[in-house]
Amino acid sequence: MTAFRPPVRSLLAAALAMALGSAQAQTATEAELARRLDQLANELAAVKAQLAQLQQRTALPVPTQPAQPQPAQATTPAPVSAPVAEAQTLRTGPATVLTSYGEINYNHPTKASQNAQADIRRFVLGYEHRFDDKTKVVTELEVEHAVSSASDPGEVEVEQAYIEHQIHPNLALRAGLFLMPVGLLNENHEPTAFYGVERNFVETAIIPSTWREGGVQFVGNFDNGLTLQGGLTTSFDLTKWDATSTEGRESPLGSVHQEMALAKAHDVAVFGAANWRGIPGVLVGGSVFSGNATQAQAVAKSRITLWDVHARWAPGRWDFSTVYTRGSISNTAALNTPLVGNGTLIPKTFDGFYVQGAYKLWSSGDYALLPFLRWERFNTAKSYADLGPGLTPDAARSERVITAGANFRLSSNIVFKADYQRLREATDANRYNLGVGWSF
Repeated sequence: MTAFRPPVRSLLAAALAMALGSAQAQTATEAELARRLDQLANELAAVKAQLAQLQQRTALPVPTQPAQPQPAQATTPAPVSAPVAEAQTLRTGPATVLTSYGEINYNHPTKASQNAQADIRRFVLGYEHRFDDKTKVVTELEVEHAVSSASDPGEVEVEQAYIEHQIHPNLALRAGLFLMPVGLLNENHEPTAFYGVERNFVETAIIPSTWREGGVQFVGNFDNGLTLQGGLTTSFDLTKWDATSTEGRESPLGSVHQEMALAKAHDVAVFGAANWRGIPGVLVGGSVFSGNATQAQAVAKSRITLWDVHARWAPGRWDFSTVYTRGSISNTAALNTPLVGNGTLIPKTFDGFYVQGAYKLWSSGDYALLPFLRWERFNTAKSYADLGPGLTPDAARSERVITAGANFRLSSNIVFKADYQRLREATDANRYNLGVGWSF
């Protein structure tokens, strides 16, 4: 039987067709690759040209806000932030940044409902402008109680206005009007940064909020989590003390601070503060301020000293904090002698203490509900210098306050608040509070 043999010519034709098809496909693939390589080369050349242009410009870093919402605020308010400018590396961004915060509060006394009131407690606009990668200006302008005029209760004031220059990656110099690094609240007083509708009594009556002075300070921020601050500033003015008013009884230092408004500057003060954040969620720190305060206007020199220690710990959903502060005024006997007979003499010592705990009970996305409880004890006139029998005022009774409430966070920048405050001595001041605040 003869085997089947395909025609040789047909086989050769088929092989040739396959070879030509493969060659054409390969040629098409190579052409497509070549086209893409040309396109990538053109794009790379464009990127190189843009990079060359950027390198010829002065790259400006993104300004940082010294006292703004902390990264941990999505869960709980974070400890006091390190206020050092972070200009160690080359960054790009806007040279000028707008900042703002505000709060609207409602207070309802339980024993005097006719005194309930609603108030735009404060509205603040600020800006930071960076001149170069090492130098910036920080300013804030505040309006209190909505309307300010000769016949209205509001105030307009400059809260901060200072230049900061980075001397070294770990060291900055500030000059101008700045917040004092005292306690947990003073440098971080935005409504999104604290619990409760109103700022706590200890860091309002004993440490005046928001306490600021004009001067110079050095700020060091180190890799081990330690922040050091210190410098020279203006001081208080005891010649402003009004013995016929209750203002000094409400806040001794709040009644004699100068806020850099034509401030008497004969006497200067020194201050220092240290805060350690070497463990995530932990802050331990303290501060001291001391300066003469009679401004060469009185016969007797008098020195005001205020110090505090504070701590904050935020394990998981919890947030615990505490502050103790104590102030003293020297030579008050000589200053009080001509004031005898008036209702509010200058105290020799005053102090305050609080403990606070909060818990993130619920969260969903940006929403978070954080109930809290705070206990405070403070005394704005803990002792008086001896003026002689029948002349020395009795020390004031320490006020004790329990505040219970909750913060509801709509986002890290917006918070709704509600609480109840019960006072042991001034029971007529017991009240319910509602509030809304924002910060950016």
